[in-house]
Amino acid sequence: MNQQRQPQGDLNMKKVFPLAVVAGVIILLILFWSRMTVTIGAGQAGVIFNTFGGGINVEQSAMNEGFNFIAPWNKVYIYNVRQKEKAEEMKMLSSNGLEIRIDVSAWYKPVFSELPKLHKIIGTNYESQIVVPSMRAAARSVIGRYTPEEIYSTKKDAIETEIYDETKKILDEKYILLDRMLIRSIILPATIKTAIESKLKQEQLALEYKFKLQREEKEAERKRIAAEGEAAANKIINSSLTNVLLQMRGIEATIKLSESPNSKTVIIGGGKDGLPLILNN
Repeated sequence: MNQQRQPQGDLNMKKVFPLAVVAGVIILLILFWSRMTVTIGAGQAGVIFNTFGGGINVEQSAMNEGFNFIAPWNKVYIYNVRQKEKAEEMKMLSSNGLEIRIDVSAWYKPVFSELPKLHKIIGTNYESQIVVPSMRAAARSVIGRYTPEEIYSTKKDAIETEIYDETKKILDEKYILLDRMLIRSIILPATIKTAIESKLKQEQLALEYKFKLQREEKEAERKRIAAEGEAAANKIINSSLTNVLLQMRGIEATIKLSESPNSKTVIIGGGKDGLPLILNN
């Protein structure tokens, strides 16, 4: 029984169709390759926006550095996760209502593991929306507790710490890590600054004068104690000296002198109280 032969056209279609599918796939890959891949640079991270999957999935991890595949209908938002610095010069009032200008610098970065939440709640402009307002609010609150003199002279370190603590408290709730905060300069009104510097100079002079008085008092006390000790020693020596003891010491000295090779004349009994006289040749 002879097999029925297929028409030539059907055979050609069977050969062409797979090739067309492959070619179509290649064309689609070429057209959508840039939408299907993303390269995350050093110090960066990516947040995926799922177009047909509910947008930002806060439970989904951020994309790491390197080459990554994504669905072509999704979008990736790139974040810089390196430490950044923001400097702000601000005007605010001290506790007694005087205007103070301070220059504050903050070092911060977004928390990598919380990037999807940061993007969903705030977005890529988190610096202007969160970081700067937080710095200003904390600085205004802290500076308002101190007088210009305290701000300028004695409380700078404490103020810096308090501004850091209050700013960090706000940023922690917004998935931003504050590494450090510095007060780079404090500018007071010229008249206030001059008055404070004059007062500090007077206080320094007073401290120096007080130190000199204390030093003189200690030196006088030392001399008094030394004099009392010397007087007590002389009193003891004087009370122990007798004529017999002096004569004995004189005789001992005479014997030692007579044994000396130096030329001299010794007259026994010629001195007061019978002590010897020594005459050099």
